[in-house]
Amino acid sequence: MFDNLSDRLGNVFDRLRGRGALSEQDVRDAMREVRVALLEADVALPVVRRFIDAVTEKAIGTEVLKSVTPGQQVVKIVNDELVEMLGGEEVEGLTLEAKPPVVIMMVGLQGSGKTTTTAKLGKLLKERHGKKALMASLDVNRPAAQEQLAVLGEQVSVATLPIVAGQQPVDIARRAMESAKLQSADVLLLDTAGRLHVDEALMAEMKAVAGVSTPTEVLLVVDSLTGQDAVNVARSFTEEVPLTGVVLTRMDGDARGGAALSMRHVTGKPIKFAGTGEKLDAIEAFDPKRVAGRILGMGDVVSLVEKAAATIKEEEAEAMAKRMAKGQFDLNDLRTQLRQMQNMGGLGMLAGMLPGMKKAKAALSQSGMDDKVLVHMDAIIGSMTPKERANPALMNAKRKKRVAAGSGLQVQDVNKLLKMHQEMSRAMKQIKKMGGLKGLGALLGSGGMGAAMPGLGGPGAGPGGMPGLPGLPGSKK
Repeated sequence: MFDNLSDRLGNVFDRLRGRGALSEQDVRDAMREVRVALLEADVALPVVRRFIDAVTEKAIGTEVLKSVTPGQQVVKIVNDELVEMLGGEEVEGLTLEAKPPVVIMMVGLQGSGKTTTTAKLGKLLKERHGKKALMASLDVNRPAAQEQLAVLGEQVSVATLPIVAGQQPVDIARRAMESAKLQSADVLLLDTAGRLHVDEALMAEMKAVAGVSTPTEVLLVVDSLTGQDAVNVARSFTEEVPLTGVVLTRMDGDARGGAALSMRHVTGKPIKFAGTGEKLDAIEAFDPKRVAGRILGMGDVVSLVEKAAATIKEEEAEAMAKRMAKGQFDLNDLRTQLRQMQNMGGLGMLAGMLPGMKKAKAALSQSGMDDKVLVHMDAIIGSMTPKERANPALMNAKRKKRVAAGSGLQVQDVNKLLKMHQEMSRAMKQIKKMGGLKGLGALLGSGGMGAAMPGLGGPGAGPGGMPGLPGLPGSKK
């Protein structure tokens, strides 16, 4: 979402860092470019003015201009103000300590993703917080809306309120409250109806439902792709409904990011969650510090670790670590790692979360690399026999030709994959010589990701050894 803004800001700060000393005029010129970048990103004008004024006032201080690294100091100030713009240091989660059932009321316009977000939250509350949840659809206007939530409930294994034909929203809310108490549910999620636009009927319905359910949380779900319209919708709901927070959907899209940067200032309410994909586990707590880090190219290692923890099974990780400690690494192990990378969001997302990886991510794009490469590599390994995967040394010219035909790729692609595996296998043996798992830590510390996975690094790799990757199967170069 923030790619264009991140690129613009990165160019500005690269020029600042390249200078040994800064004058007040240098700072003002840089802030003028930052202002344009924010406006082009569709950030609300009052928010831009406040941000630029705050940064400029701090950046032209004597301590900054006369410091040893004034450019870095300015970047830090911008980072701190971005964090403040997005909501401050504290991550504001859901209030779940109230007397059960805690009622979470989802509001918003049609098409914003309320129903899917309701299911995502139900899954998150169950799996990460250990809460028993009940979901209820109050949307009697949109065709099959209640059925949709029932289907999603089955997919995430969260109970949904049985549908009673002809029942109206307020009555459904009352029945949901009674059912939640009977089932000893910790949380009741109410998926309310939306409209194509804000109107009196919608607001009257919201207030009536809130009146009978007394929600602890009222979350406004807004689509990030609608830009400034999302901000206008948020302002309208804020004036009518006692919101406690905002959920931004489609944060993985190609929107300019202005809605996210403006939302806290306009509503006065925190952004509590961000939808990051279509899958029902693609939702994460909104952390201003992490988002600011992504915008400024500082990465988001914490989110990367959390994503890995949620994606990689503990027993698989332990088994892989033991094999690595013994210097063992066959094509089955490589295939497991490739699939884990796919499940974690692919090459682009992983590169974007690592510090200083913005340029490496751009190199991926320019080289024609995308997540199809992971699919191609998986196809090559899948076209091998179990014996070949366990012992790649068996791969002679005849076998390579057969595997290439089976995967729909070229023999040279098979050769590239085998070469990458050889380099990674060599690294595993080096780990064994260095003392097993302790050696793995030393190797990672000395050489970064590229040292641990040399097939993804080597000459031409981006900062920290992350891939320039154009040599892998399926790339254009």
